[in-house]
Amino acid sequence: MTSEQRSPVLSVDIIIRVGRGRILLIERANPPHGYALPGGFVDYGESLETAAAREAKEETGLELSNLKQFRAYSDPSRDPRHHTVTLVFTADGIGEPRAGDDAAAVLAVDPGTPGVTLVFDHGQILRDYWESVR
Repeated sequence: MTSEQRSPVLSVDIIIRVGRGRILLIERANPPHGYALPGGFVDYGESLETAAAREAKEETGLELSNLKQFRAYSDPSRDPRHHTVTLVFTADGIGEPRAGDDAAAVLAVDPGTPGVTLVFDHGQILRDYWESVR
């Protein structure tokens, strides 16, 4: 298959607010390893909003409220596995976070938490988010 015949893969990522100004990250159980926003691929026939709620529930155990679109990210090099386009959502988490599905752990962080290695372009996404809520 040539590059002209392929299309980017569609994904969603969710900035889940938990507690006082903190957001939830997952530690990835699968490569690439490191911390990431909860999220994943959109299934065929699934809306972006449904995919975001599903991925949040599978990876963190949380229900979402106040789900809103934030931004789209499409740099072809943002995911080392293949070209993905992601729509990032923001939401408030409801429930007690717990790691599930392909998440090894969950971690609530404040802006600029040191020592957290973020994968993909999630560092840029979080910088954009923190800048937008100042």
